[in-house]
Amino acid sequence: MRTAHNWKEYRIIDTSSQEKLESWNGVLLIRPDPQIIWKTAHKSPLWEKADGHYHRSSSGGGSWSFRKKPQESWTLRYNNLKFNIKPTGFKHTGLFPEQAVNWDYMSDKIKNAGREISVLNMFAYTGGATLACAEAGARVCHVDASKGMVAWARENAALSGLSDKPIRWIVDDCEKFAAREIRRDRKYDAVIMDPPSYGRGPGGEVWKLEDCIYDLVELCSNVLSDDPLFFLINSYTTGLSPSVMGYILGEVIVPKFGGRVSYDEIGLPVEESGLVLPCGSTAIWERD
Repeated sequence: MRTAHNWKEYRIIDTSSQEKLESWNGVLLIRPDPQIIWKTAHKSPLWEKADGHYHRSSSGGGSWSFRKKPQESWTLRYNNLKFNIKPTGFKHTGLFPEQAVNWDYMSDKIKNAGREISVLNMFAYTGGATLACAEAGARVCHVDASKGMVAWARENAALSGLSDKPIRWIVDDCEKFAAREIRRDRKYDAVIMDPPSYGRGPGGEVWKLEDCIYDLVELCSNVLSDDPLFFLINSYTTGLSPSVMGYILGEVIVPKFGGRVSYDEIGLPVEESGLVLPCGSTAIWERD
């Protein structure tokens, strides 16, 4: 497992019974995590001191309760990057800290490429990967269908001192945008995608990642330049293993460009247990 172990302002303190106790730059939150199926006793006394607790509803969704309500938003730093953190209506805070292991990988690849790299970041959310790539010197096209998420990503860029970097901010359906880029013959040296498990199209049609991931990768392989650097897929879909995503990259990208594929779970260290909490899966194609 690849572990995001370089955080200083974010920590998972303890886990038990489908919940995790986290510190977000000193703000203690309890959030649900269905992978935490163990029912161990709470090891940390900080469970009783949590500022916020997200409770799932039996009918779907859920809500926050606050012992001590934090500011509406606050800042979290990772190396030179800063992020605006705030509890949202669906348990999230605007950041997935485990993705830092992928940010480090992308940053290293871009800094050592020896040339300017252009990156297409699809389903780009609040911009963690976008900022990591831009800070490393890449030109980035940030695409997300949510206007609010793109606005949040731009706030994070400003916090990180990256507003003047060459980032294109696009609010659009990712698949349709990629198809238009192909027609425009616009090419990228790297592609990042973190698609949702489920979605609905404008006509109400259901979009399920397991059914669509192959076609999406095949489509996006056509925006790669003649000398691409990497193609990274991240997923939180429990039914889509990292090896399946790696197999797809091996079938679609390797015949066109050579290179190699790697895949693994990504995770975060848990202080009280000394173990690593699995948090998602990533598959990567890269040049040898």
